[in-house]
Amino acid sequence: MEKPIAQAQREAKNKTIDLGPFIARLTELMEKHNESYREAGMSAGLDHQAIRRILSGQRPAMVNCILLADHYGVNPNEFLELAGWPTLKVFDVRGLETDRLPPEAVDVALVLSRVPDPGVRKQLATAVITLLQKYFE
Repeated sequence: MEKPIAQAQREAKNKTIDLGPFIARLTELMEKHNESYREAGMSAGLDHQAIRRILSGQRPAMVNCILLADHYGVNPNEFLELAGWPTLKVFDVRGLETDRLPPEAVDVALVLSRVPDPGVRKQLATAVITLLQKYFE
């Protein structure tokens, strides 16, 4: 049986994590959107020093991960996972009904989901989408 979210959150809070991958992904998104620390924090609904605290090694709260993900248009579970928090079912894309999708689309999604690095996974998904958009032009 799956742990209740409150218990999983308490356990995650006490674990030591490496914020390097989270910081790298956040920096990548800030550069892509050409935002300063202050602009990124304020646009995401955080205070003006939030990004600076994260980049200096302070773990972002779960809510901050969700707000940043919403601001950058990425799945919040990506940021939650990178920050060492438990992922939330509400953001789990595997919950979609796959019986309405063609089997080939499900195969592509399953292969992409096996890529461990969220940044690389996002780049691969973007490449597949670009190819499909060119096909439909």
